[in-house]
Amino acid sequence: MTETDARGAATGTGDRSRPRAVLPALCATQITSWGIVFYAFPVLNPQITEDTGWSAGATTAAFSLALLVSAFAGIRVGRIIDHRGPRTVMTAGSVLGVLSILIVAAAPNLPLFFTGWVLAGFAMAATFYQPAFAAITRWWAPDHVRALTVVTLAGGLASTFFAPLTAALADHLSWRMTYTVLAAVLAAVTIPAHALALGAPWPSAPSPSTAHAGQSAKTAARSRPFRMLAVALTLSAFTVSAAVVALVPLLLERGYSTSEAAWALGLGGAGQTLGRTLYAAIARRTEVTARTTTLIALGGLTTAALALAPGPYALVIALSAIAGMVRGNLTLLQATAITDRWGTNHYGRLSGLLAAPTTTASALAPFAGAALAIPLGGYPQLFGALAAVSVLASVSALRTVPRTTSDGGTLLRRPSVPAGPPPTQPP
Repeated sequence: MTETDARGAATGTGDRSRPRAVLPALCATQITSWGIVFYAFPVLNPQITEDTGWSAGATTAAFSLALLVSAFAGIRVGRIIDHRGPRTVMTAGSVLGVLSILIVAAAPNLPLFFTGWVLAGFAMAATFYQPAFAAITRWWAPDHVRALTVVTLAGGLASTFFAPLTAALADHLSWRMTYTVLAAVLAAVTIPAHALALGAPWPSAPSPSTAHAGQSAKTAARSRPFRMLAVALTLSAFTVSAAVVALVPLLLERGYSTSEAAWALGLGGAGQTLGRTLYAAIARRTEVTARTTTLIALGGLTTAALALAPGPYALVIALSAIAGMVRGNLTLLQATAITDRWGTNHYGRLSGLLAAPTTTASALAPFAGAALAIPLGGYPQLFGALAAVSVLASVSALRTVPRTTSDGGTLLRRPSVPAGPPPTQPP
């Protein structure tokens, strides 16, 4: 039976509180944070370069720098959340996000523009998926997959909602005023949501269920399975990020119109949302090594198919949607990679360490892909090369799970996702 504690936290039959307000709050803040701090930039960048005279390369470099900063700042953020919970760090990140966007909006020169994006990188580390995943994993474990799915489904709507909104604002306002309005929205939604909804007691980490789950964060991070996991997910992230950005140039090179290429990209995003709804069922029916290896390999297979299939257009659309479904599952694969192997004890710190190289690869991949397309002979050849990188990632994934416990027993490979409804349904 579900009970409610004094703070309004729903508690199931076990001893773990699940604050009712957390999921809706994080859904709202993920949509808003991603939509404004991340997705508004590609919409506004043409107007920024036209108004200021700054090169697109320079403004894009500032944005990429923010992603790099977020990758490495996330390590420290994860450690703080492990010990103190998400409320302070995510609220501070929201305040910093508002400040950074206002600095970007007011920047009279490139150095201050870069400064604003550096601060935005710290805000990303404190408000995007990684801290949200850490909070959900601790509050909802062992039924965290369903809650993670809800939040990532919401996060997937960020571009759907905020890209058109940003474009509509930019039609009537300057890019500086557009960013100012968006900063006000960011402040109104994320600061109170993080400050008020994340105030429930931070539960202690549950008792480890395996010897590997009881390892210290340092021991786990230095282990061969963790290093191989980082390699596999970093190579996969590089492939996915480069392929997404290069899809439109690939289709344009093959003679499709800009509108047709944009629809293919957009339907890939729809496939990503659909893919995320399937992950809980996949996790229940597969063990960790097979799931990791297969999903990464499928990412490579769809990339290779796009390299080899110039048409017809319906086939291209189908392949893009399937590739999006795989990407959606890969997001949740990374979100659950730590708990599947080492439990929830040090989730924040270990996920931060894991996110650093993967986020770096995602930030650098668009530039690397564009640079490699020319010497490789075109975008079909680039997609072929990216598929080969996915093969390497899939092979690396075979060695990412500790195989035995310290006493010689067998590690539980399947995550604790119940076949039926969890004791307390996510809101």
